[in-house]
Amino acid sequence: MDSWALLLGGFVLLIVGGELLVRGAVQVATRFGVSPLVIGLTLVGFGTSMPELVTSVQAALADAPGIAYGNVVGSNIANILLIVGIAAMISPIAVTSAALRRDGMAMLAVAAGFAALAALMPMGRALGAGFLLLLALYVLLAFRQERAAAGGEDHGAAFDKGLALQGADPALAPAPAPAPAHPGLLPAVLTALGGLALVLLGGRLLVDGAVTLARGLGISETVIGLTVVAVGTSMPELVTSVVAGLRRQGDVAFGNIVGSNIYNILGIAGTTALIAPGAVPAEILRFDNLVMVGVTVVLVLFAWTGLRIARWEGAVLLAGYGLYLALLWP
Repeated sequence: MDSWALLLGGFVLLIVGGELLVRGAVQVATRFGVSPLVIGLTLVGFGTSMPELVTSVQAALADAPGIAYGNVVGSNIANILLIVGIAAMISPIAVTSAALRRDGMAMLAVAAGFAALAALMPMGRALGAGFLLLLALYVLLAFRQERAAAGGEDHGAAFDKGLALQGADPALAPAPAPAPAHPGLLPAVLTALGGLALVLLGGRLLVDGAVTLARGLGISETVIGLTVVAVGTSMPELVTSVVAGLRRQGDVAFGNIVGSNIYNILGIAGTTALIAPGAVPAEILRFDNLVMVGVTVVLVLFAWTGLRIARWEGAVLLAGYGLYLALLWP
């Protein structure tokens, strides 16, 4: 019972702390006159991935690589099969051809590249730094494309990920004009710092609870990381994608998941390898990495046929997640 209490407490602190951290950071950036586009692509766009980032880094530091990398791979699998499946069943997901070519292919390349590199070598600091450099280049390219498409509808996944989070919580949207530099700055900084403290504490509770649960049930930490931890840390993506689906913003829901999956591998796996280098567990190499690449291919194919993900395709994805859990859970 204690392990489940730790898990639940960790999830709550991660989600609440992540939102406070992003909200405070957005307010600070707005007061210093940072462009709303930059805020949307960075602070807001990747804000929903903070739970995964903190959890994976703390798990790696606690010598629990199964939870660290299981969280990354399991989150990507859950994002596609569980979250896209639910969002598509709420409302069919429209996909623009440009976004599919640019971001869908990037998501597939990143997933395949991670699976191949993890099978060939340990996740060392050089590899982690390379992943983070690729992420920085991706965000820079997205920024240039969004500036060029200002006022148009051809947005990329990074933009849609930020838009999805702002749609779920309008308070995270940057102000249209910079606020004065001094009034209100201290509360914004304190909000961000408080959120960071909650995220760090939540990550620690979650990792401790996951390790205790795995030992108590007699199953591997990797399975817990791929399932319980991965789904729990993906709750922000689930909420934002469902809200986008309810608002008939299917393109935003698609971009939210694609952007999350790219960031999970380049940002979270990259940071984890940089801070706590180590090998990806053999269980993940043999099965789950292959599942991640396979379901990514399926998502791209579904999106390519008619440039939409229909309700029946969403049902297939959801059924696929049920099958995955049945195969994974002992």
